[in-house]
Amino acid sequence: MTTTGSPVAAPPAEQGGAAPRHSTAPSSREQKRRERRSRWYQRDVKWSPYAFVTPFFLFFGAFSLFPLLYTGWASLHKVSLTAPTEMEWAGLHNFSRLFEDDFFWNALRNTFSIGIISTVPQLLIAIGLAHLLNYRLRGATFFRVAMLAPYATSVAAATLVFVMLFGYDYGMINWALGAVGIDPVDWHNDALNSHLAISAIVIWRWTGYNTLIYLAAMQAVPKDLYESASLDGASRWQQFLHVTIPSLRPTILFTVVVSTIGATQLFGEPLLFNPAGGANGGSDHQFQTLGLYLYEQGWVNLHLGRASAIAWMMFLLLVLIGLVNWLVSRWMRRGETGRKTARRRS
Repeated sequence: MTTTGSPVAAPPAEQGGAAPRHSTAPSSREQKRRERRSRWYQRDVKWSPYAFVTPFFLFFGAFSLFPLLYTGWASLHKVSLTAPTEMEWAGLHNFSRLFEDDFFWNALRNTFSIGIISTVPQLLIAIGLAHLLNYRLRGATFFRVAMLAPYATSVAAATLVFVMLFGYDYGMINWALGAVGIDPVDWHNDALNSHLAISAIVIWRWTGYNTLIYLAAMQAVPKDLYESASLDGASRWQQFLHVTIPSLRPTILFTVVVSTIGATQLFGEPLLFNPAGGANGGSDHQFQTLGLYLYEQGWVNLHLGRASAIAWMMFLLLVLIGLVNWLVSRWMRRGETGRKTARRRS
């Protein structure tokens, strides 16, 4: 029996009784903390990308944009390196003077000559080496790492070694030529020979770098294309011509443009190749490039305005190269689209 008025205990929850109710709504303090975290998260998502790219724009503005604008302003003035703040307005005189300067045209011809002699063999050798490394070879990793050794070598060290190799009296190149009955070659005082010697330095330093770029592009070519060509009876050489080369067209265009830009800015190799020193590019300016001519005008002759004009001419030349690259790549894309459309219709 139960006593009247005494409380009756609720049955356990597992026996069908109701479980004690607990409030699941967050407290006011917890709600404020969640709202604050949400606001911080939204701000982080919104502003973090700007914070990540800000250092790049700061360095770009300080070391690229400002020098470019200041050089453009200095090119319109007569100014000496010893007094860079004392500028005398000259307008376009520094630019018009370049078109009448035989040394400028000589430097431009030398730049294009060395650029062509160094770029064409360099890229052809790089494609061939990349094709060999693309197959399974023993020690392939070693050969791929070895390709970067010349690129990692100092420009000064590499050029000084080549200067000794191309020496007239005691150079190893002339010694080897003499061993087969060929007279010694004057690699420094002859224009064409000096261009060949400097191009050899550039080829040695940059061939491995371009080889790895081509190798990466070759490994991205679908294997199905090679299998289809093999089933059609194509030899390895035919596969290389009709499968590999067409697949590498964008990469080849990229390396051509980058190599051309590098050749336009060539400076260290011809500067150190001069045995007499200086930036004149030889006794008769036979291998003076645009970079050397800029350095001679600005830091030897102290004509900062003229040097700035040369720098802007080089910049406009690079812009022209970039425009040609854009037009060629656009033409290649249109041709590829047209070929795909023709295959679909057929």
